[in-house]
Amino acid sequence: MWSPTVENGTQGTIFIDGKWRAATSGATFESLNPATSELLGPVSDGGPADVADAIAAAAAAADAWAGKTGYQRAAVLTEAHRLMLQRADDLAALMTAEQGKPLRAARNEISYAADFLLWFAEEAKRVYGTTIPSARADQRFVTMRQPVGMVAAITPWNYPVSMITRKAGPALAAGCTVILKPAPQTPLCAVAMFQLLADAGLPPGVANLVTTSDAEPVGRALLASEAVRKLTFTGSTKVGKRLAADAAGTVKRVSLELGGHAPFLVFNDADPAHAAKGAALVKFLNTGQACISPNRIFVQREIYPDFLRVLAERVAALRAGNGAEPGVAIGPLIDERALAKMQRHVTDAVERGARLLTGGQRLTGDGCSGGAFFAPTVLSDVTPEMLIYREETFGPVAAVTAFDDEAQVIEMANDTAYGLASYLYTRDLSRAVRVAEALRFAIVGINDINPTSAAAPFGGMKESGIGREGGQEGIAEYLETKLIGLSV
Repeated sequence: MWSPTVENGTQGTIFIDGKWRAATSGATFESLNPATSELLGPVSDGGPADVADAIAAAAAAADAWAGKTGYQRAAVLTEAHRLMLQRADDLAALMTAEQGKPLRAARNEISYAADFLLWFAEEAKRVYGTTIPSARADQRFVTMRQPVGMVAAITPWNYPVSMITRKAGPALAAGCTVILKPAPQTPLCAVAMFQLLADAGLPPGVANLVTTSDAEPVGRALLASEAVRKLTFTGSTKVGKRLAADAAGTVKRVSLELGGHAPFLVFNDADPAHAAKGAALVKFLNTGQACISPNRIFVQREIYPDFLRVLAERVAALRAGNGAEPGVAIGPLIDERALAKMQRHVTDAVERGARLLTGGQRLTGDGCSGGAFFAPTVLSDVTPEMLIYREETFGPVAAVTAFDDEAQVIEMANDTAYGLASYLYTRDLSRAVRVAEALRFAIVGINDINPTSAAAPFGGMKESGIGREGGQEGIAEYLETKLIGLSV
């Protein structure tokens, strides 16, 4: 497994001021393949001292990077996009080894991640100001958009490359400098991406990487710094709330993409087989470890048996195993704790009356003995008293509930503190509009299981987050509006 080498011959995965280095403490930790438990390589275990150096480097580079034109910054991002596509196979293989997702899914993520670099390369050229009429004849108002400043970015393990480009892309396009802390489960994916940015011509200090096995002291150091003006975080709602509270101490701008508890509504005028196919595809995306995966599947009672039959058949046919092997659709869960949650949710549901249609247990044979594999699972007759109905599962367990009418299912779908993604299947255009408007979720897929794109805003309502990534809104999160008044 590739790892950069610093000048004295020792290996390091911390990238500061355009140079690879070891942690100041000299400490390291290991990156593991979750499918096999194989050691992939040593990773520098950074701490507050490394954060201080990264902040100093980002501060020193800030004025020069902000002073470049949007076209100049766009050229670097465009070259990074080209390099990503050129290195797509290697990046995908690394992602499969370190995160566990099947190779085909990893290739899809690399393509999706590259789209953000190209999209925000173009948006860098479209940072517009305005003129505003004044009530005074001798006064003019002009607004301009300027970079918010230094950005602290904290990214998750489930999409270890696309979450980097979705944050660093708009930040760099806007003229901000960046310090990124990746998840400890997938640091080598971040290392490969920062090498790519350096190879694309990003000036030293503009983007810095601090790998660590202990997020708390690194996060505290970033949030305590007055030089860091923006936090962007993707992860759990619990951690996001704590980070937002800490960021308030220096009144930082905050973007949070947090947990989801997506409802998937299937009305009786929909084709149950078509809807079941869509549900299976999006539910078991990334082994169910995706914030947009449906956690509660609601099916109108008239087509409930047909839907369950097709869903169970499709899920039972999914092959679990090492993502590097052909034909594998379900990779490992990220760790033993995630596996224990799957078992807890399934056991609780069955004890409370749910029917187990397929799966429901840990997998240990046929190439699954080295990792935390859980069988793709379908539970029917799930009720609000069950844990899986209330908690985000984040794994390969589909929970299905019958409903009777539109008003009832809207109430059931909205009965959550989360508000990220939602889905509905219907052939009735009026119903589609009514339900989409009534769902209190920031993303609604109507007969569509992939309502995401670099060109579209992504983010949540309620406890699923603050702010948007992607689209025109994505770069606005990294810009301040300055008003200039002129007396003439």
